[in-house]
Amino acid sequence: MTTSKRSTAFHDAGLQVYATARNPTKMSHLASLGIQTLTLDVLSDASIAECVGKLTSLDILVNNAGASYSMPRESKKFFDLNVWSYLAVTQAFLPLLLKSKGMIVNQTSVVSSTAVPFQSAYNASKAAMAMFSDSQRLELEPFRITVVDLRTGAVSSNLIKNQNEATPISLPKGSIYEPANEAVESAMRNDKMADVGMSASQWAGQVVQDLMKKKLPATIWRGTQAMLGRIGTIFPHGMLDGTMKKMTGLDILEQKVRK
Repeated sequence: MTTSKRSTAFHDAGLQVYATARNPTKMSHLASLGIQTLTLDVLSDASIAECVGKLTSLDILVNNAGASYSMPRESKKFFDLNVWSYLAVTQAFLPLLLKSKGMIVNQTSVVSSTAVPFQSAYNASKAAMAMFSDSQRLELEPFRITVVDLRTGAVSSNLIKNQNEATPISLPKGSIYEPANEAVESAMRNDKMADVGMSASQWAGQVVQDLMKKKLPATIWRGTQAMLGRIGTIFPHGMLDGTMKKMTGLDILEQKVRK
């Protein structure tokens, strides 16, 4: 998991690390390394408050909770986890960060600025958090708190596997996308991305190295295809449309519908 790899990378860099999860027993391997593990459910105000109460100081807060869903009905879950939990956790830990003049790292994604068909709710949640992050950067600058938007590309993890196990993907009967049913459902399952991405260890090492620099950019781009996403932000609007269509089967749909 990218969370544990990043905790290990911070630990290897000589920092005292607090790793959190809803079920701390899943972090026993981190505890064996000397990393302190804490229970935290970012969707529970009570759990957040309890976790804050166990700390006396904090220099870096990394907001990285997240999940991937492709069905539109899951949109609220996206925003609850990918946006509102970040804000709730940040607000709760802010007093400690004000004391340390610390850093907030918000995990977003390259898709916060790249239109990827069939995952618009996920993209929108990441775009929303990217804007919150940029606004926080200005709002907290007077207090010498640094805010970083970590836009991650493809990283080898269980994210897509967990999504498909939790939410079976199928188009509803009568969908306008039925002419390319197989290609579209494959795109919604992210089949082409399942085995793509740099190793979690490599990504975590690069991210921690970036965050240890004296001068930090407001946005850090890491992970496979992150550079393409970054370049895409300076391209004329729509320049990556052809690539996205091929990745998601829209090119097949277009051919069939327009015959």
